[in-house]
Amino acid sequence: MRDVELYRHLLGLEEPWTVRSVELNVQGQRVDVWAGHAEDMHWACPECGTKLGLYDHAEERVWRHLDSCQFMTYLHAQPPRVECPTHGVRQVRLPWAEVRARFTALFERLAIDVLKETDIRGATRILRISWDEAWHILERAVERGQLAKRPRVTPHLGVDEKAIAKGHQYLTLVCDLDRSTVEFIAEDRKQASLESYFTSLSEDQVTGIEAIALDMWEPYIQAIRAHVPAAEAKIVFDRYHIMTHMGRAVDDVRKREHRALAATGDTTLTGSKYLWLYAEENLPEQHRERFAQLKATTLKTARAWALKESLRELWHYTRVGWAARHWKRWYFWATHSRLAPVIETARLIQRHLLNVMTFFAHRITNAVAEGLNSKIQTIKKMAYGFRNREHFKTAIYFHCGGLDLYPATHGIPG
Repeated sequence: MRDVELYRHLLGLEEPWTVRSVELNVQGQRVDVWAGHAEDMHWACPECGTKLGLYDHAEERVWRHLDSCQFMTYLHAQPPRVECPTHGVRQVRLPWAEVRARFTALFERLAIDVLKETDIRGATRILRISWDEAWHILERAVERGQLAKRPRVTPHLGVDEKAIAKGHQYLTLVCDLDRSTVEFIAEDRKQASLESYFTSLSEDQVTGIEAIALDMWEPYIQAIRAHVPAAEAKIVFDRYHIMTHMGRAVDDVRKREHRALAATGDTTLTGSKYLWLYAEENLPEQHRERFAQLKATTLKTARAWALKESLRELWHYTRVGWAARHWKRWYFWATHSRLAPVIETARLIQRHLLNVMTFFAHRITNAVAEGLNSKIQTIKKMAYGFRNREHFKTAIYFHCGGLDLYPATHGIPG
């Protein structure tokens, strides 16, 4: 009797539910608990809430519950059914688990916490469940979170791509820059990929978009122009991507110059690739002396690096007029540098300058999206790659979607 009362409290069962019996299997490290209910009860139809008498019981089901004294604990019950005049025969809602769940709500909450901290394989070892069971909990959590998510206006968006496999296979990610969450995932990085996000929004949600940070990828630009009102004033080309283009230009100059020097036996640039890609303040201490000597030379690479560092200053200005004057001086310097990769990059930025300068109206960058991209890469590595794209998307939403993943516990104490 004391066991019955103990497990009634552990399971949080209240009237009309109670514990009928408890069976302990020490050798199997398992506790089985059978729940029952009082007779002559009326139950609510799960569809309309009408109180009805018992129709019959479904077959006995078993739910995994939180371990008790390190013993795996399983709850057994026959769910009552009612016959509703409107909806027909329906199984009533149970206070300890959601519909079609194989685990109690409290176990799912624990499992979600574990899955947030480790990969699927690690969760299976900690929770003593199978891979399929762990993945089922994760999928249910994402589905639950997406259903509970209320439509809202997202003023500041970031659009980025994520390479998911060899052979130019990509996903398009739309991020909420204010909440640091992934809002939408689409296949590929085509115009239609991003358009599928905008067509999923209401008119108020689309008009509520104030600014979108992205790289200079034409299909994304066209999608925004086609669906977002006053798009030209809202597109902000991300400084991270612009500086990535400039970093590649510096590296191209270095490679060309290194080949020319190496042909004459000069090894000045040997092993210096990554030094030129650092921002000056981020250069590791152990390389500062050598880099100071390199940038003091008349190397073409040193000039390209100086141009890169000067371009970074563009985003430090507080007024667009000052920034425009800086750009004009920088563009003249870059296009007269006689460094072909730098000239090409300068002209690329010039063609998109209107939406580079919109930064000073909105002051957003894709740093949040890049951070999420890094987190997604970690998710991918933890899972040793995802052969199933839908599984990969689900994992991204689980870890980066900002969703309310937890099931309601219906008053059961945690």
